[in-house]
Amino acid sequence: MQNQVNISYGSEGLSSLVQQLYKNAYSSLFILVDTNTQRECLSRFLEQTKLDPSAVLVMDAGEENKNLSTCESLWNELSSLGADRDSVLINLGGGVVTDLGGFVACTFKRGIDFYNVPTTLLSMVDASVGGKTGIDLGPLKNQIGIIQEPQQVVIDSQWLATLPKEEVISGFAEMLKHGLIADSKYWEELKTLEHLNPKVLSSFIKPSVAVKSKVVEEDPREKGLRKILNFGHTLGHAIESYFLVEKDKQRLLHGEAIAIGMVLEAYLSTHCSGLSQEEALDIKTTFKRFYPKTEITKQDIEAILALLRHDKKNKAGRVNFVLLNKIGTPAIDIEVPQALFEKAFDYYTTA
Repeated sequence: MQNQVNISYGSEGLSSLVQQLYKNAYSSLFILVDTNTQRECLSRFLEQTKLDPSAVLVMDAGEENKNLSTCESLWNELSSLGADRDSVLINLGGGVVTDLGGFVACTFKRGIDFYNVPTTLLSMVDASVGGKTGIDLGPLKNQIGIIQEPQQVVIDSQWLATLPKEEVISGFAEMLKHGLIADSKYWEELKTLEHLNPKVLSSFIKPSVAVKSKVVEEDPREKGLRKILNFGHTLGHAIESYFLVEKDKQRLLHGEAIAIGMVLEAYLSTHCSGLSQEEALDIKTTFKRFYPKTEITKQDIEAILALLRHDKKNKAGRVNFVLLNKIGTPAIDIEVPQALFEKAFDYYTTA
């Protein structure tokens, strides 16, 4: 059975959001923002939609706040403000806001409706689409969560103008991933871009969303096909988690960590799933063009590999990877010999 993803775009999307809210006659409306979107997006969103929320809920920005403590604070706030089962939550923000806000909505009063209005490139092409809600457990990413589609996702590229450059480039990593796992022509088109600015990238949002939506609709519960969306994420998530908790390391944005993960997993693909060395080098060269090399020491590698034990895709203690047969053709549930892991990091760190 397919799971229809309800996505709308631009000012028409905002209009349809307002119509849907009035049509459903919710008892009360709440908007969740973080400190960044409170400052950069909230007033414009309210001005354009003419919505009058019962309350605006504000969480601290950053992956480090995507945790149970933040959820508990928001549940308490909703409860004290009189939210009931006919209330609705609009998540206005990046991936942390849509992930956590969706989880808060799914669990409050055993579930209230929620809508996602993503404001970062990453959340537009990835996080807000597909119904994955959730929070981190300590340093371990997305260990607690529910798969539940929002009532609607409204993607409007106007919000990209509010982002720092590094956030835009972070989101671009997921777009490159969509080419690698599903469309070699799309990969070729993206890798030749000269300027990663909002104006250029906004025209590529719909093709990326189309890739993810098609996969999610065919496999909403990640029993098979949807696993391909995890390319680069097995090692990438471990790297992201490690750099988040190590005090002497500068934290990596999600896309920056996943970019490293995709280079590492391209190398693994040459040994385990038939990817040619030429295509692996193409992947490595492309990511190094857009993402500066991150220094990773031998001690870092040991700690990162220890985090792999907690990856959600593991079965019976085995680490399962999504790799590539070739660019545009993924392979799922590939077990990788541990002896290759350090060689993959060597491949990343060499010129």
